[in-house]
Amino acid sequence: MNQHFTEITLKATGATALTESEVIQSLWSGYGKIVRVGLDGSDLKSVVVKHVHWPDEKHHPRGWNTGRSHERKVKSYQVETAFYAEWAARCNDTCRVPACFALETHGDEVFMVMEDLDASGFDGRRSYVSDAEIKACLSWLAHFHATFMGETPDKLWQTGTYWHLETRPDEWAELDDPKLKAAAPAMDRKLNESPFQTLVHGDAKLANFCFAADGRVAAVDFQYVGGGCGMKDVAYFLGSCLCEDECERQETALLHYYFETLETALGNHEKQIDFTALEADWRSLYPVAWTDFFRFLQGWSPGHWKIHRYSERLAHEVLEQLK
Repeated sequence: MNQHFTEITLKATGATALTESEVIQSLWSGYGKIVRVGLDGSDLKSVVVKHVHWPDEKHHPRGWNTGRSHERKVKSYQVETAFYAEWAARCNDTCRVPACFALETHGDEVFMVMEDLDASGFDGRRSYVSDAEIKACLSWLAHFHATFMGETPDKLWQTGTYWHLETRPDEWAELDDPKLKAAAPAMDRKLNESPFQTLVHGDAKLANFCFAADGRVAAVDFQYVGGGCGMKDVAYFLGSCLCEDECERQETALLHYYFETLETALGNHEKQIDFTALEADWRSLYPVAWTDFFRFLQGWSPGHWKIHRYSERLAHEVLEQLK
């Protein structure tokens, strides 16, 4: 951290000095680091700093080193900055996000000083989840979607998620499934033309949820937040933590829980909306959202573990309906 960013951190936190630091993770493709920084002389013991720096050489784990890929990443950090600056304050404890203390864009660097969720009690990370933990994450998504139902995604992605068709033409071109490839534009239209649009997290995988001992969750990583149908988040989240047999077994119950929670959350926000129509529309789009991500995976990483019989069954059903 250079002196400029050090001074920003000290001013934002009221600290007199920065102490030890710990690298939490490196950012995808060498675009920087997320670091936990200790503080002296502040009411806060620590903060999390996300420091983004465009690399001189771009390295992608799967070989996608295109100009389009770089532009997408650059915009994603601009979007995340806008989310914390203008949208995050509307997220209450039902869809908890870290507080943001400072944001700075300086040349080819982006610098964010955020609440250390570990220090706030959200110190659990999961590779495997219980039914209660899955429901806690679905509840977070339902409340997030309710909070921003009907909003225009100003300064965010017009279409949220990192895999949608417009932003992934290279992966679509590599897709070796003629039927799925031909159906991709129709699936994209169905999702984008749903009359019930909200903000979607856009990367709501299990790794982006932080768990507290009392059962609450918080979410991080808002690089791909933007407009869309909430089923994109739900399908992507369930696919990130359930194997194919669990998807088959739990789909009905988990979707019921999500919609039950969404109806309550919409009522709490006094959203004037025909919930029966919303539920019917989004339920019909759940397999479409799942298949749209499946389409991306088939072009991006054909051997990915999420490509399984459940995904293939839903894709077959969607393709039959689109004929």
